[in-house]
Amino acid sequence: MTSERIRQLEAGGIDVAQALERVMGNEALLERLLGKFLDAPQYHALCAALERGDPEQAAAAAHTMKGMCGNLSMTELFRLFTMQVETLRGGDLVAGREMMAQITPAYERATAAIRGRAEDGGA
Repeated sequence: MTSERIRQLEAGGIDVAQALERVMGNEALLERLLGKFLDAPQYHALCAALERGDPEQAAAAAHTMKGMCGNLSMTELFRLFTMQVETLRGGDLVAGREMMAQITPAYERATAAIRGRAEDGGA
């Protein structure tokens, strides 16, 4: 993995050193797992569940996102999804929806970094 690729992923909120440790240093495996994250339907399922007012499905999707982000060392997203899961399981659908204002930009930064481009001005 090039230093530019590492910088790019870190700018997207991914702790690359920790992620590589989780996959025993296998860079190709990490890249495959990051690619699978892009294809995972749970983020869109979360958005749809929040839109239709389904707190159980929203909490389930947020919980799955939390797990994926934790496994891939996406520290900011892991923190945000952890808070959202707790909020939704506590029955506060409105606050769960409002959290998307923080989650969506973090998700977009991470997915842009995985795809190999920066989409935020701070990167």
